[in-house]
Amino acid sequence: MSVPEVDPSFLALPFRRLADVALRRATDLGATHADFRFERVRYQDLNVRDGSLLGTRDSSDVGFAVRVVHGGAWGFASGVVLTDDEARHVADRAVEVARVAAAMTRVPVELAPEPTYDDVTWVSSYAVNPLEVPVADKVAVLVDLTERLRAHAAVEHATASLQQVVENKFYADSSGTRTTQQRVRLQPGLTAMGSDATTGVFDSMTSIAPPVGRGWEYLASPVAEGGWDWDAEVAELPELLAEKLRAPSVEAGTYDLVIHPSNLWLTIHESIGHATELDRALGYEANYAGTSFATYDGLGSLRYGSPVMNVTGDRTVEHGLATIGYDDEGVATQQWDIVKDGVLVGYQLDRVMGHQRPELNGGRSNGCAYADSPGHIPIQRMANVSLQPAPDGPSTDELIGRVERGLYVVGDKSWSIDMQRYNFQFTGQRFYRIEDGRLAGQVRDVAYQATTTDFWGSMEAVGGPETYVLGGAFNCGKAQPGQVASVSHGCPTALFRGVRILNTNEEAGK
Repeated sequence: MSVPEVDPSFLALPFRRLADVALRRATDLGATHADFRFERVRYQDLNVRDGSLLGTRDSSDVGFAVRVVHGGAWGFASGVVLTDDEARHVADRAVEVARVAAAMTRVPVELAPEPTYDDVTWVSSYAVNPLEVPVADKVAVLVDLTERLRAHAAVEHATASLQQVVENKFYADSSGTRTTQQRVRLQPGLTAMGSDATTGVFDSMTSIAPPVGRGWEYLASPVAEGGWDWDAEVAELPELLAEKLRAPSVEAGTYDLVIHPSNLWLTIHESIGHATELDRALGYEANYAGTSFATYDGLGSLRYGSPVMNVTGDRTVEHGLATIGYDDEGVATQQWDIVKDGVLVGYQLDRVMGHQRPELNGGRSNGCAYADSPGHIPIQRMANVSLQPAPDGPSTDELIGRVERGLYVVGDKSWSIDMQRYNFQFTGQRFYRIEDGRLAGQVRDVAYQATTTDFWGSMEAVGGPETYVLGGAFNCGKAQPGQVASVSHGCPTALFRGVRILNTNEEAGK
């Protein structure tokens, strides 16, 4: 398999010249730090329903940004006209913004040190650029998936979708770092829908295929070559839907839970990933989804979960949605501990946070700055935050076998969590009763509810490496103006004791 290279059409754009002009101008105006970011982000979405194409969307975002530290304050501006005059003008505006901001900046901006990376290139791990595959070929695959689902009597409607992103970035700063990067990501979707004539219940069953940092091979190749087993999903989704439509409503109470990675990734995202963003923990990020219960005074002492809980932040893992070579501050990406043996030991940092908290990560950023477009300033964003498996841990079947009365949870659906990332409830695609160590059919209308520390404290065991799956999402939101980022969360199957289960139908009636 050949190693992907940066798209020549991106390399032909004048970003190097514009960077030189903008950085020279910012430095001449007295900026103590200046960085230049040029981006081209291309998007393509496909949507199919019941064997027919509903629509396609192609778009691209091209432009550049200049960020400066001047007079101890940040300044930022961006532009879309790719000329030297515009590069100078954008640098002028960034410095002017910093001059205005300086009067309101109580703590001067200082950046954690970072080595210089002179003209380095990084490309994500994929085989086939999805935007180079004819649209007709991709639509044909999605149409086929929905038609095969609808061949089953339980399926009245079927939808399939595919979101594709190819992101190119060039970064340069006044310290001499130059990075050129390209990454590819896909989010497929496949859903079967049906109803039960006797009960009037209408419901759906959705694929548990996660979004990935892969190319078209994810839909077109065998599992051994980076593909997902779509044939297996097409075969089982109708039967799973039929069983779900007939399933009895759950009896509310306390149950042991065995949670599959296709569900647990989202609980990790909301209760650990966001809670351990240091800007949120320090109260700097409060107006979009709140702050965090995991405040800085708990570092090294907060009992986040049980001793089997080990969580890492990682911007380097292969095929991760937040994986990149260098972040949007020119920092080489890393992997580090966030929770060790159940205790909070780390946070996610950018360069300002790294300087302010030198006791973390040796006073260095761990590479968590990201902007979702050339028109937005980089902010501290989530790494691939993952729960680690036990090296010799049990299989999913062995975990189920430890439960006398409980539920096995597969697939994500809805979620709710408070403004401190502490009180939450989550539902799922499907829930199975566990009776005396065996699965005993699906139940409906289930949500599990807990506080973050109680939930992770109840985790008795994590599965072995063979149970580990890298899940994730394309739509993590943060900041105002709002920015959207993609992020992965890996985890094994895990066993939790004594978790409160709600009947969502009964709760809705209150």
